[in-house]
Amino acid sequence: MHAPHALDLVRTRRASLRRLLTPARLRESFAVARPPSLRNAAVAGMQTSLAVLIAVAATHQSPWAHMEGFPALGALAALFGRFAPAGRRMSVVLLSGLLLVASVGVLSLASIAGATPATMLICLALLAGALTWFTNHWGLGGPGAVIFVFAACAAVGPVDAWRTVVERVLFTAAGAAVAWCICRATDRLRSDAPMAAAPGSERPLLHQWNAAGRIALCAASAALLALAAGWPHPAWAAIGATAVLQGSHLHITMHRAVQRTVGTVIGAALAWGILANQPTFWPLLAAVIVLQFITELVIGFNYVFGLICVTPMALLMTSLAAPSASAGMPMARVLDTVLGALVGIAFALVFSTLDDRAHLAAHHENARAG
Repeated sequence: MHAPHALDLVRTRRASLRRLLTPARLRESFAVARPPSLRNAAVAGMQTSLAVLIAVAATHQSPWAHMEGFPALGALAALFGRFAPAGRRMSVVLLSGLLLVASVGVLSLASIAGATPATMLICLALLAGALTWFTNHWGLGGPGAVIFVFAACAAVGPVDAWRTVVERVLFTAAGAAVAWCICRATDRLRSDAPMAAAPGSERPLLHQWNAAGRIALCAASAALLALAAGWPHPAWAAIGATAVLQGSHLHITMHRAVQRTVGTVIGAALAWGILANQPTFWPLLAAVIVLQFITELVIGFNYVFGLICVTPMALLMTSLAAPSASAGMPMARVLDTVLGALVGIAFALVFSTLDDRAHLAAHHENARAG
């Protein structure tokens, strides 16, 4: 059997693009599904919200109040393993906490080493690829590598002393430790729903490496394009690209892109309304806690619902870490998200395999027949 001609492959990709852009595929992005376990989602939301509250409030009352954004990042370890068996949950939370600490530490080290903005973004992209591999290989499940990339983005800013690097790592680790303790104390509240497999964890090792490499290249492209455009937060484009490419199939990637764009636009408007009132620390923290809990309740129904809450929550957490950067963040988030989504779709299509495109064609035909 002869290898497919290059022109035939291009035509196949063009056909795949047409299928992705059909109204039916776009409507699928807004379908409401039944979450695997609303109880487990509520427990994970409660655990994460409580961990963020304790870790951030304690830091705010300490002499290191300027570090209060980093324990919030470490506390996000409680998001992982909500469907893990009882004996596996704590190891998932521990590994997730270690990856959050490593994400902050690696980018902080690159910064103090004198990396240029472009080099920092390349380091972030390479880290995104590595984090994707670890997340899939260790079967950490949702919400996936995008949380670790988000944590790494918080460390992209300049570092002026080794003490700052150490403080960032220690406070992120402290937040992760709080999350582990809270999950350990309350894990009995979860139901025994089976663990959802992480996207890509069932694939051969070579496929996992290919997926990690694709995400690294895509994240670098999106972030460097944002940097070239002069946008203030180019690292956020890497988050969008990573999130989109976590989809296991081409139509899921398109759904992610559409859902992330729509949810971010609405969520950014909500964040703008909150930040326009220039809230003080405690109302800001309360808003983060409420949004975190609601996110976990609704994201299982549709990713759009989750992003409507995740976007303002992420921007408010960024505001906690850097209050002076609040102005203009909502619009920057929208631009970076749209860019990341577009670059992610392009990479997913260009680097798709014949099996990927065949799966899309079969899904398209089955949906038409149904």
